[in-house]
Amino acid sequence: MARNFDQQDTYKQEFDARHFKRLLTYLKPYRWVILLTLAIMIMISVSEMAGPILIQQAIDHAIPDSNLGYLNLIGIMYLLLRIVMAVGMYFRTRLMNRTGQSMIYNMRKELYNHLQKLSLRFFDGRPAGKIMTRLTSDIENLNELLTSGIVQVINDMITLVLIMGIMLYMNVRLALYTFVIMPILVFIATKLRNYVRDNWREVRKKRSAMNAFLQESISGIRTIQAFTQENDSQESFKMVNDDYTVTQIKATKTSLLFRPSVELTAAIGTCIVYWVGAYYVLDGKITTGILVAFFSYVGRFWEPISRMSNFYNTMLVAMASAERVFTILDTEPEISNSLDATKMGVIDGSVEFNGVHFAYDEGTPVLKGINFQVEPGQSIAIVGPTGAGKSTIINLIPRFYDVTEGEILIDGRDVRNVEVDSLRNQMSIVLQDPLIFSGTIRENIRYGKLDATDDEIIEAAKAANAHEFIMEFDSGYDTDVQERGSRLSVGQRQLISFARAIIANPRILILDEATSSIDTKTEKLIQDAIQKVLLGRTSFIIAHRLSTIRNADKIIVIDDGCIVESGSHEELMDQRGVYFNLNKAQYHNLQRASTVSGR
Repeated sequence: MARNFDQQDTYKQEFDARHFKRLLTYLKPYRWVILLTLAIMIMISVSEMAGPILIQQAIDHAIPDSNLGYLNLIGIMYLLLRIVMAVGMYFRTRLMNRTGQSMIYNMRKELYNHLQKLSLRFFDGRPAGKIMTRLTSDIENLNELLTSGIVQVINDMITLVLIMGIMLYMNVRLALYTFVIMPILVFIATKLRNYVRDNWREVRKKRSAMNAFLQESISGIRTIQAFTQENDSQESFKMVNDDYTVTQIKATKTSLLFRPSVELTAAIGTCIVYWVGAYYVLDGKITTGILVAFFSYVGRFWEPISRMSNFYNTMLVAMASAERVFTILDTEPEISNSLDATKMGVIDGSVEFNGVHFAYDEGTPVLKGINFQVEPGQSIAIVGPTGAGKSTIINLIPRFYDVTEGEILIDGRDVRNVEVDSLRNQMSIVLQDPLIFSGTIRENIRYGKLDATDDEIIEAAKAANAHEFIMEFDSGYDTDVQERGSRLSVGQRQLISFARAIIANPRILILDEATSSIDTKTEKLIQDAIQKVLLGRTSFIIAHRLSTIRNADKIIVIDDGCIVESGSHEELMDQRGVYFNLNKAQYHNLQRASTVSGR
């Protein structure tokens, strides 16, 4: 099966002054450190520029005059300059690393905190991998520009001006011969480098595609082996791997052209200076010391030009990353507290849907005029075919989404007029596939109430019928469940999620098909736990197995976004309508499965 992983968000890679100015605001808290770093870099450059002058003085004056004292002084000064350079480089690297890491920390923290505030609709259409890229690679790209990039290019500009000034001071004509080659070098450093950059960008794209393929294949290895699709998976990987390898080889070939081209151009320029400079020495226009010093400056002349051309590429990459990061930061949370929102007091548990309409996408309604009322402490079961709108109803209660039309009242108050945290703090949700975090069982249960004591954790586990299997582990509640609870069975993960819900002591409990993926034995344990936890609480239960909701106070049957039936189990069975047919079909399926397994 061909799978396409070679798709990424497309953003224009152009210089955007607005993004650049906004990026500079992140430098403000560090402006004095950056100015100090720049001063140190300038000191390093000046120290480096002074070296050839000292050599020139030694060749032209100290050695011909046999002035040993002057020669020793020059040697000591040269050594001191090298010490200044070494110390300056140490502090420059230390300051830039500390500033860069601090900046990364703050930017990543800002982005992560903002992501926590965004509504579920934002995450619905975005793969987790792409969001993770914003927090990792894109932030790193911005750091490279804001720290080493900007400071380095300023230093390179100053260094280039110093070199050109010294060369012009030493000999104007010889300096102009050096500058003649500059347009060719700039052309190579920009045009060819852009071509190389585009090729390596394609390599990164292919690498991301291969990583995505590997992630999906490794996480789905059970499915691959279950359907004996190993050969197809190997063939698909061969295609992805071949594509990446070809692109890598092409990029490497173009990169190999870049450095030789720069070095050849620089060599041509250096040869011109050697030839003209040697002629000037023989003609008595310059001294040997000046020629040697001039050659040293020529060698240093090409480096800042090359780095400044590379800075433009760094800036373009950062602009694309900035656009991606700022797109998220500028996204306003769809669900937020209104200006006149007040705290929700202790919930009694009455819930009312009045003419509720909802659509995830405009023009595609999911709920169409839902009306029902729940009294405090009642248990409400919601059933219906897949895609009927069951999960949407329970997602609206804690206000993960806002209704398109109508209102949802809890204790007579519109959920849009109360503070979101004060509403959700009094609710718990148990999902069909509960998320178990890396860490211990104790930590996972405590997640429902972060200040819970060990005794409260044990009581919650007992109420969820999880205590017995927990104590079978050698480390008991301190057992490390590993990533996504991989050490636990599906039923055990579900029981722990129940304990987590119980310890939160919710006024409203939502069970989203919490028993659909477990065995019969575990289901009985969960059903027993449900009966305990439902006492005194309003509860909403989406059930795949209809046999588990017989005791619900009210059963609501949803079909195509509408309530088609409502009542107790007995009342709905007497109506012999949709609910009756669902029960009948499920009963026959169970009978058929039992017959097949008995053979």
